[in-house]
Amino acid sequence: MSIRVGILGYGNLGRGVEASIAQNPDMELKAVFTRRNPETLKIETQSAKVLHIDEAKNMTNDIDVLIICGGSATDLPEQTPEFVSMFNVIDSFDTHANIPTHFANVDKAAKEAGKIGIISCGWDPGMFSLNRLYAGCILPQGTDYTFWGRGVSQGHSDAVRRIEGVLDARQYTIPVEAALEAVRAGENPELTTRQKHTREVFVVAAEGADTAKIEKEIKEMPNYFSDYDTTIHFIDAETMKKEHAGLPHGGFVIRTGETKNGNKHLIEYRLQLDSNPEFTGSVLVAYARAAYKMAQEGMSGAKTVFDVAPAYLSALSGEELRAHML
Repeated sequence: MSIRVGILGYGNLGRGVEASIAQNPDMELKAVFTRRNPETLKIETQSAKVLHIDEAKNMTNDIDVLIICGGSATDLPEQTPEFVSMFNVIDSFDTHANIPTHFANVDKAAKEAGKIGIISCGWDPGMFSLNRLYAGCILPQGTDYTFWGRGVSQGHSDAVRRIEGVLDARQYTIPVEAALEAVRAGENPELTTRQKHTREVFVVAAEGADTAKIEKEIKEMPNYFSDYDTTIHFIDAETMKKEHAGLPHGGFVIRTGETKNGNKHLIEYRLQLDSNPEFTGSVLVAYARAAYKMAQEGMSGAKTVFDVAPAYLSALSGEELRAHML
């Protein structure tokens, strides 16, 4: 029997989830729910329905897990608690400071409904979180370092596009190589924000726009660029389309530590992603399988990646995992 999956939201992440479901033979996409007019939405899976979000409540018997693909700023804080009252759900909530509040809201609704809600799945939070936890448990006397990039920050790119005179923009977050090498060398440096990452921005400006003014606004933008060394390139629309159409990302989680007699150790986990949304979608789908298994065992409430045993992520049986993976 296939795990019946629904997708709520069909932007870049929703499309990534759909692509991942197609690679997992034990899963079946049943429906995509959208706030748009369903008739205008074209999906890849011909056997799946496209329905308005208001129709989700009528599909509770047809979907085992609903993967919610909205944004963390305004969508997920409302949607995840709402829909976990009807479905087992997965989300990718990534506002780190607000995770405890989001967890509490989802946990209350999930327990009242007897459902599972696994939140903050993805690569950070998500896979990076797991590696920080594992490394810290193994090397309790040590230091954590997280570097992001090189990759496109969709939020920062959007912030630049909102500047007057900007037609399009892509912003890349880039680790400072000297800082990365100092960590790998076991020097345990204390690094400021500026010392860890730089930012590179490619901008398509409107004809006649004041590029010096645009550059100044970008570099002085608080919470986005003012704390970083930022390089800005003005390019044409054709170059943007040709060279910056993708959404690559990635990064590193590193922990350095010591055991007895001052012996030093380093744990490093790296991701290098051609497509951030397709990789994140693949993580969400693996955790959808886990949510299904956990619900079958009678579990309920909110969970994070810390609460999910690795075996729940796999389509293989315990016997197969022990024979081939252990």
